[in-house]
Amino acid sequence: MKILTYLLLLVTANVFAQQEKGIVGNNNWLDNWTEFQPNQNNYREPTQIISGNITENTNLYKRDTYLLVGDVFVINNATLTIEPGTVILADYTSKASLTISKGSKLIARGTETDPIVFSSNRSVRHAGDWGGITLLGDAPLNKFGNGSVANLHYNLSPENYINVNYGGDNTCSNSGVLKYVRIEYAGKRIRGVGYLNGLLLAGVGNETVLDNIMISYCAGDAYELWGGEVTLNQVVSYRTSSNDFKFNYGVQCKLNNSLAIRSPYSSGSDGSRCLKVMSYDKKEEVDFSKNGTQVIAKNLTMLNDSKDLQANMDMGLINEAVYVGIGATLDMNKSVISGFNPAVILDDRIVINQESLEKVKFTDMYFNNCNGNIFVENNSNNDDLENWYGNAAFFNVYSKSNNLETFIDIENQRRPDYRLRINKIIATNIDSDIDE
Repeated sequence: MKILTYLLLLVTANVFAQQEKGIVGNNNWLDNWTEFQPNQNNYREPTQIISGNITENTNLYKRDTYLLVGDVFVINNATLTIEPGTVILADYTSKASLTISKGSKLIARGTETDPIVFSSNRSVRHAGDWGGITLLGDAPLNKFGNGSVANLHYNLSPENYINVNYGGDNTCSNSGVLKYVRIEYAGKRIRGVGYLNGLLLAGVGNETVLDNIMISYCAGDAYELWGGEVTLNQVVSYRTSSNDFKFNYGVQCKLNNSLAIRSPYSSGSDGSRCLKVMSYDKKEEVDFSKNGTQVIAKNLTMLNDSKDLQANMDMGLINEAVYVGIGATLDMNKSVISGFNPAVILDDRIVINQESLEKVKFTDMYFNNCNGNIFVENNSNNDDLENWYGNAAFFNVYSKSNNLETFIDIENQRRPDYRLRINKIIATNIDSDIDE
């Protein structure tokens, strides 16, 4: 009888585990390395300056605090290695940025208890204080003639133009490691270009490791991906003014177990979403014989932390969580979308038929407190989409509950827990039965 009971519990536990939605983990993986109140941190005064071009292998150490000045490039196939616990402050006056050129590497391998931090050197820090981090690789994209980020830099010297190109044929290229890294207050604005990003990945290949990264208070997009083939695991975007994740130019991306927390008071005027999935900006700039953008997203939590959701929607402060452009493919599974207006918008050039909808998948989803679920842009009649995605075969769930009831502990400012509350209750019940 005990054996039978134990087997039954194992089966029950597996069934529940298969139904977990949003960010998951036996423990709260946000603990220790994340920071949801970065402006309360007082970093040490810089003891070393980083500027100009880094042309040979270079190490940064925890014992020093570094000041990043101006546009810094890692070139000549050099590797910049950063010790766990190191703090790099970006100079606000020169609007500093760090670019890892094609062929070079950034090895920023922090630890859970000793993360690497990139932040602003201002006494009172604000979104857009500095330019952020750019990784350039030689993996494929769908643009004609590959790409360049020359327009992202002020007064770029002629010898550096070769260092801002990206793209190629090497899907397995390696731009390094970012693990247990925080990037704070990035996204400077450039006249005629717009806002830069917290982390721009252009032509980055699949040997690059991108795990446990937190980007907070970014004025531009937190994560922007142009081409390449990458996997993002357990990454966080917090109170970004623009998009949390933007995918474009044929990127092939897996986005796993990750979190986007939006605030209605930190959104840009041109539209701000958790996910913006596109294959191109201008049709004439891409080669349609190459792969379009494909994103596979699993166990995401996308949350709007509004205290008065309806009032903020009425004021136009809340947008959709997900936007899918024409030619792009999105497969989203076991994810939570809570508090958006509406949950998803499809580009109005997408023809609503079975072929198109098989490229935009939402399965095992939890739609909560959204002002509508899935719509075509500029079309308020979504009956066809509701019938399609509401089919029981997709296992999508719809709910109206407030954030406190939905998530385990989102009011804990030091150690918030954005896992679904229901999953914790189920796990607790199972564990107690086994113990008995």
